[in-house]
Parts: sequence; C-alpha cells; structure tokens
Amino acid sequence: MAKRRTKKRTHVQVSNDPAKPKNGVSATSQSPKSMVIRIGAGEVGSSVSQLVKDFRLMMEPDTASRLRERRANKLKDYTMMAGPLGVTHLFLFSRSQTGNTNMRLALTPRGPTLHFKVENYSLCKDVAKALKHPRGGVQNHQTPPLLVMNNFNTPDADENSKIPKRLESLTTTIFQSLFSPINPQATPLTSIRRVMMLNREKPSTDGSADDAYILNLRHYAIATRKTGISKRIRRLDPTEQRNKDRKKGLPNLGKLEDVSDYLLDPTGGGYTSASETELDTDAEVEITENTTKKVLSRRELQRMKSGDKASEKQTSKPNVEKRAVKLIELGPRMKLRLMKVEEGLCGGRIMWHDFIKKSEKDIKKMDDEWNRRKNEKEARKKQQKANIEKKKQDKVKAKANGQTVDDKDDEDVSMDDEDEWDSDDFDDDAEVEHDEDECMEE
Repeated sequence: MAKRRTKKRTHVQVSNDPAKPKNGVSATSQSPKSMVIRIGAGEVGSSVSQLVKDFRLMMEPDTASRLRERRANKLKDYTMMAGPLGVTHLFLFSRSQTGNTNMRLALTPRGPTLHFKVENYSLCKDVAKALKHPRGGVQNHQTPPLLVMNNFNTPDADENSKIPKRLESLTTTIFQSLFSPINPQATPLTSIRRVMMLNREKPSTDGSADDAYILNLRHYAIATRKTGISKRIRRLDPTEQRNKDRKKGLPNLGKLEDVSDYLLDPTGGGYTSASETELDTDAEVEITENTTKKVLSRRELQRMKSGDKASEKQTSKPNVEKRAVKLIELGPRMKLRLMKVEEGLCGGRIMWHDFIKKSEKDIKKMDDEWNRRKNEKEARKKQQKANIEKKKQDKVKAKANGQTVDDKDDEDVSMDDEDEWDSDDFDDDAEVEHDEDECMEE
C-alpha cells in the first residue's frame, strides 16, 4: 500500500519533543513583552491618551501596539492573557481626581509594582516641533531600543537611608528586564537604531526631607554619518541619498564646466571649507564596513590552505571606516517620581513609601493584620472549593436516582478575587489619608 502524503507547506508540523514548542522558539529565549494600558478609557483625557500611544511606539516591537481598552475591563482580564501571550510587564497609565497623571510598572504574574507620579511630560509631536530636522521612520521601530541607565545606584546608600539600597537594586533589576540583554560581540550594529535613556537625578547630600527618587526618561534615534567627507561629496554618494527625498538628492551641475568646480568651491561649502567638521571628534567611532565576500572555489581554498599569504590577506582584510554618531530625540519625555512600591501585582503589602514612615511596632501590627487577612482568604477559598465539590457529588447521586437536576446550578461559585480595578481605585492623592495601605520601611 502506498504511503499517504503529508502536507508540509500548509499544515503545521507536529513535534514529538515536548520541550520544544510548536513555533520552534524556546520559552527561555523569548524576549520580554509589555502591555501599555490606559485606565479609565476616555476619562483620562486626550493628552494622556496620546502619551500612551507614544509610549507604545517607544516600546515597539515587543508590545501590544493596537490594544484597545474598555471601561468594563478588569485587571484580571489582562493578567489572564499575559501568560499565554508571554507578557512580562504591564504599564498602567491613569489620572487621579485632582488631575495628576500616574504610571504603574508591574511585573507579571505576581509583582512587584512600582508606582510613579508623572510630574511633567512632552509628547512626540511637541518634541518634533522643537527640532529643526525631526526624524521618523518605521524601520527605527522594528528592533527594540538600547537601554541606557545612569546613576541608579549610589555608593553611600544603606538600609537606613531615605531611599534604601534594596529599593535601588529592585528598581535597577526591573528596568533592566524591560528588554532582552544584548551580546556586544554577536549583535549587529544595524539592529541598534534607538536609545532609551533613564537618568536618575542625584540625591542631595545634605539629607533633606524633600529628597525623592526621580527618573528622567528620554527617547532618541541613532544617526550615523561618514567623517572626513564634505557635504557635497556625500550628496553624490548614492548610499547616503537612498533614504532621502529624491527631489533634493543630486545637485544640478549643468552650469559648471567640471565637477571639480563644485567640489572645490569654498564659497558654497565645498571640500576645503570649514563646514565639514559638523560633529566633534568625541562622537566618532570605528566600525567594520559591511562587504560582500566572494564564494571561493575548491582550487582557491586549496591555494589558501597551502600558504598563499597574499590571497589570504586580500580576502580577509577588513575595511574599517570612521563614522560620527548623533542622537535625534523622538519623544516622549517624562519625569517620573517614585511614590511607593507594592509587593504584589497592583496590590499587597507596601514595601516602601515616599511620604509615610512607620515605626517597628506599627510594622509588626500591619504584618499581623496582613497575615490574618491572608489566612481568612485561603480558608474562604478552601470552603468554597469544598462546597463546589459537594454540590457536584449531590448532582451525581440525584441523577443516579433518576431525579431531575437544574442545570443552572452547574455554574461554579466564583472565588474571592482582589485582582480587579476601577478608575476610582487609583487616586494616589488620597492614599496618604488611608490607614489600610500605609507603608512599611525598616
């Protein structure tokens, strides 16, 4: 009997290896993914909604760019889909009743959560208006940005400081996990097109009470240009003009007798003018030029192995060129102030607070109250699960005896869930007056 044909082009191949996923990508090698969520839908205002869109554009490509929020959505809706979709970080933007903009950075599935107050921000369109030559493009957002962090850890910090050492280490680890780590030896330079900079303002040395944990966020595009070549020669280079406007590409040489008149004219910024030094030498780097290598035949390979040094030198000599690096800001700009740190995912014990301080006695009292609530919740869930199992057994016995059973009772009793939100639950301005979620600081 002939063997049955298996379709390979239109059907997914079934893998017998349970450790290998169907898409051929290991779970450990997947890059971090994020969701930028706007809480309150249309109630946050047009500026915050545009800020959320700009933040999604900055976090591309590993983010939900076309996510649409609804007022009926709860936190549980996003956390349940975070696992199957591989989402590791949640950015929650909201606006309080007093008009302050807040941002929360939460790690799935169990936290912790960093609460920030957006003191001021600038949208991408505002940054573009301030630049003389703004830059954009879809190709810049095809790869994740390069994360640069500055002044996150202070050498003289300890556990007794206003901003303890453990808080600095936790914040550094969370921000470092936003993007996949890069290998400088294996990562191609062409894949690094953007930079996301996070700079922490230096704390005051006098130990004032107004000292806070403040981060400044900037987003730039990386532009490179060959050095040692004038503007006019670059205008004649087709590789430099490939991504520019064709109408402003090649110059008009019809009125000149020779091309040297165009290159050596000092009045128009030619090769001998002083305008060719556009960038400082500090921004120059040496890179290996990408060249196409010829596929050698078997005879040429044998010649190289036999000791033909001239041929080997000709084929393996790298072309090194100098390029000037320039950063062009894309936006958005944000100034973030860390307000508090929660242990869980948008809930749980408060590990650190910027305004409230507690004594050891109050901390112990809060721990006892938290443990009591946790034990009561676990006992409630256990009792609910036992009741559900008892109802199922009673229905099975009733069906065995021939009795009629109402199908409406088949629905399981919902467990206690505290992973729900409402737009009114995210008012940081009123949190200082509440006693239930006060901070604990050792």
